[in-house]
Amino acid sequence: MTSIQSRRAFLRRGAALGGASLAAPFVTNLAAIGEAAAATSPDYKALVCIFLYGGNDYANTLTPYDQASYNAYYAARPTLAHRRDALAATALMPTNALAGGVQYALAPSLAPLLPLFNGGRLAPVLNVGTLMRPTTKAQFLAKSVPLPPKLCSHNDQQSIWQASSPEGASSGWGGRMGDLFQSGNGSAALTCIGTQGNAVYLTGRSAVQYTVGTGGPLRLNNNATSIFGSSQAASAMRSLMTSSSGNMLADEHAIVSKRALETYNQVSSALGTAPESDFPLFPANNSLATQLKIVARMIAAAPQLGAKRQVFFVSMGGFDLHDNLATQHPVLLAQLAEAMRAFHDTTVAMGASNNVTTFTASDFGRTLLTNSDGSDHGWGSTHFVMGGAVKGGRIYGTPPVIGNNTQDDIGQGRLLPTTSVDQYAATLANWFGVSDGDLSTVLPNIGSYDRSTWNLGFV
Repeated sequence: MTSIQSRRAFLRRGAALGGASLAAPFVTNLAAIGEAAAATSPDYKALVCIFLYGGNDYANTLTPYDQASYNAYYAARPTLAHRRDALAATALMPTNALAGGVQYALAPSLAPLLPLFNGGRLAPVLNVGTLMRPTTKAQFLAKSVPLPPKLCSHNDQQSIWQASSPEGASSGWGGRMGDLFQSGNGSAALTCIGTQGNAVYLTGRSAVQYTVGTGGPLRLNNNATSIFGSSQAASAMRSLMTSSSGNMLADEHAIVSKRALETYNQVSSALGTAPESDFPLFPANNSLATQLKIVARMIAAAPQLGAKRQVFFVSMGGFDLHDNLATQHPVLLAQLAEAMRAFHDTTVAMGASNNVTTFTASDFGRTLLTNSDGSDHGWGSTHFVMGGAVKGGRIYGTPPVIGNNTQDDIGQGRLLPTTSVDQYAATLANWFGVSDGDLSTVLPNIGSYDRSTWNLGFV
């Protein structure tokens, strides 16, 4: 492993990275890439979920671009549609030709991601959504197969995405992966890590989630070493907080408190080897970028923490755009693209891009038809997978027919998913190291799908 100091010196020069083949706009000194040091050992892997709360609008994220599909898209939402000429600069040329000559373009605001797609580091996955088993439109209409409960409900669909169960689920598939790998980490508490409070995605049956603030570990009791000037009082307070009392709830609180106090010192020390000043590529005034910066710092500190497998969860909100979609959605996508690009280029600088896979998720897609200046709750949606191990430059999944009440939607352009969250998650889990034999532990619905479709091949 090359030295952390070399990585730090490299990052301080502010070279943004991603490789010459990606024509990264931030690159100022390509020769410096040779100094980029692997911040993690080769057997380290991190899986990073970016959850877009509110339900992202699929049609204005990855937009139909071939003339026939674009015409159907424009006819369905003339007041919200991107102009076709505005899409020319972000039109995708995948290495796999899609049936019927279908083409797509990234939303103009997602332009920073285009070099990653062209460089094979980014892959869109079409029409992903919550399912219990493969479902045709005829089966949906006849209600002849089980369907996810409470379709179009924010809370329930967020939970099914993250946990395979509706609101009230006790564990998520990120946490259940953590169950399998936490014993191999130096600290089990640092297996499942979030930046925005608790998310069911990170909770395992035994693995617990750890929340880290954007500036570093969160201080319990302000990490006080004295109370009113008394170190003895502070010590007594810590003892009260961490001692067993015989009461089940109090004892669990003591366990959590002790873990928080101990982990704070461990994480704080490790992050000292990866100070914020070494991560200059992340834009300011971008909440998602700030969250991804601390994730990058945690990944850089992984050797000091003894971590081999880590699951991260970051998020941004604002996607429930029943109104003002044309003005607000591009702003959200621009923030998403800037944050994702900065994170990718930073992992390249760290020599860790092959060890880090990032993916998007959201409550659901939205309707293709408009409700004047917005879109309503839908079902299937497009998502992105990013990283050095991703087989990018290709488009995965089945292109849906664009329109209202086609064979691919259930009305108003609400897509009936053709790729399930379970298949999407199973592909990521396989890359992370979960065996086929353990997949049913992580994803209880995966057995409803033919084994040949468990891995979609995008990573």
